[in-house]
Amino acid sequence: MSLLRSNFDVNSISALTIGRLSIYLRCVERLLSLGIETVSSQQLARRFNLNPAQIRKDFAYFGEFGVRGVGYNVKELRSYLREILGLDREHRLVIVGVGNLAMALANYSRFTGESFLIVGMLDADPRKIGMKTPNGLMVEDAGRLLEIVSQRNVEIGVITTPASSAQKICDEMVASGLRTILNFAPVQVKAPESVLVRSVDLRVYLEELAFYLTHGIPES
Repeated sequence: MSLLRSNFDVNSISALTIGRLSIYLRCVERLLSLGIETVSSQQLARRFNLNPAQIRKDFAYFGEFGVRGVGYNVKELRSYLREILGLDREHRLVIVGVGNLAMALANYSRFTGESFLIVGMLDADPRKIGMKTPNGLMVEDAGRLLEIVSQRNVEIGVITTPASSAQKICDEMVASGLRTILNFAPVQVKAPESVLVRSVDLRVYLEELAFYLTHGIPES
């Protein structure tokens, strides 16, 4: 049974909760691949080293799932999580900055999965324009960003340029009408409050690990 809310308050839900929903989805997909049809929050937590109370609290933001004493129907739970995360429809991406990272992302199926489609690979270097990428796209002129975003219904911009170019590309993405940007450049970029930017810098996590290796790992 599910009473999925469609009118939950986005402002009351933290980024940590949304991140955990993605983790839950991975776990549920793993259960499906194993042929498991029902699971309780306790079983889900025990199998994947999660917190059962946190699972129930996170789900409560979005409705009522499962049957008391029985648990969650795994297939239905996957559908609900995908709907909540907006993965029940296609989202189109454009990547700007066709270097090694962009090529790796384009060739990594789990980066896009079922719900994300790369529809443009752009670069400002004339030597790269016209070359084919691993996913079969042709590298196009970054100067066509606004046109491509409009014509191909792009929703998400991905920045994989050097740090020196990242802010300029971010500004151009904002000007093109994009409201969500994923930034892999090793620099923080600024955008209006109406535009959501997420930056990914793997060195931050490595440096965090180095800190704990140097000063001691905290007790759990």
